[in-house]
Amino acid sequence: MQSPDFLTSTLNLIRESCEISGIDEKYMRLLSRTDKKLIVEYPVSMDDGNVSFIKAFRIQHTNALGPYKGGIRISPMSSEAEVTALSMLMSLKCAILGLPYGGSKGGIVSDAGKLSRNELERVCRGYIRAISSVIGPDMDIPAPDMNVSEESIGWMLDEYEKMAGHSVPAVITGKPVVLGGIKGRKTAVAWGGIFIMEEAERLYNCKCKSFAIQGFGNVGGSLASILYEKGKKVVAVSDSTGGVYLEDGLNIPALFKHKAKTGSVTGFKDARDITNKELLELETDFLVPAATEDQITGKNAADINARAVLSLANGPVDKRASEILNDRGIFVIPDVLANGGGVVVSHFEWAQGRQGYAWSGPQVSGNLKLIMKKAFRDVHDVSVDYKKDMYTAAYILGVNNIVSALKARSI
Repeated sequence: MQSPDFLTSTLNLIRESCEISGIDEKYMRLLSRTDKKLIVEYPVSMDDGNVSFIKAFRIQHTNALGPYKGGIRISPMSSEAEVTALSMLMSLKCAILGLPYGGSKGGIVSDAGKLSRNELERVCRGYIRAISSVIGPDMDIPAPDMNVSEESIGWMLDEYEKMAGHSVPAVITGKPVVLGGIKGRKTAVAWGGIFIMEEAERLYNCKCKSFAIQGFGNVGGSLASILYEKGKKVVAVSDSTGGVYLEDGLNIPALFKHKAKTGSVTGFKDARDITNKELLELETDFLVPAATEDQITGKNAADINARAVLSLANGPVDKRASEILNDRGIFVIPDVLANGGGVVVSHFEWAQGRQGYAWSGPQVSGNLKLIMKKAFRDVHDVSVDYKKDMYTAAYILGVNNIVSALKARSI
């Protein structure tokens, strides 16, 4: 769940970025509102014969740079304020990465863990029917987010195509490959983070060898595997049950087997069990929060001992924490830059659907690498020009790119 002031803090980031850049009040006001909010409530038949009414949102921030783009999350805590803030952050992320998209977001107020597979399918299909008038390949392209699987995206695609009466592969991304999805999507966020890290090493002439990763799901687990294969030391990882630490580096393939067998990373042979707090405070080259938001805040930033923080979760480091870490000489790469690999490869999938032929794995990887490294250099250049940390510079870049598009449209 996002903190209650998540929308307020997002609006403050936009306002501060506009003020630093000397952007006119008119554009500050435009970026602080949304183009459209669709709030729906639709019926879903449950397995026991009862009907549940599902509340859901599709919120579109700005399409100055191109059609709206943003994920769909299923959560009982999803709210209009949360989805609004996330749509704004998607606009900024796409602008930072140089993608031809604006930002949007979808939220379904439901507990996916309490639904049967058939109930979940009906919830997903019902959502697409409810928002079908505001999505499309040239309007708004959804994607998976929290608690929305590749299988769920397949149901959503099928429902939209049934309504359209023809194939529309570019209407949604994150699809199974057999339905027009793209190779490399599952590991895109992790690989994007790797390319960002490599560019940071190059620009700052340093070599990072040890990593602590909070989160061992799709993003954190993928990153751990890639780092292990590259010969880097992953000294600690954690999941929802706890964490493990080994100074000489964890055997990641063996750890995956252990977790599959026991349901937890804890209790791994030769490793020491640690708490999430202990993981965050480890002395390591890179700390990678890849789980949930609000993990490093103004309250615990003074306890962080990593040389750098690579933010792969959404919102794991707040503004105050970034300021404290920067003052302490700890380099913070913000999530709107670091975890952009997912939307970059979603853009490739959208292009693949429109072009009608499949991209190869090397084509996806090569283009992802180019875009992520350029985005890092762009943010770094803004950081130097404005004499600001990378966290602040990323938002300045995003705001300026959107405002440039608004001006080009004579808005």
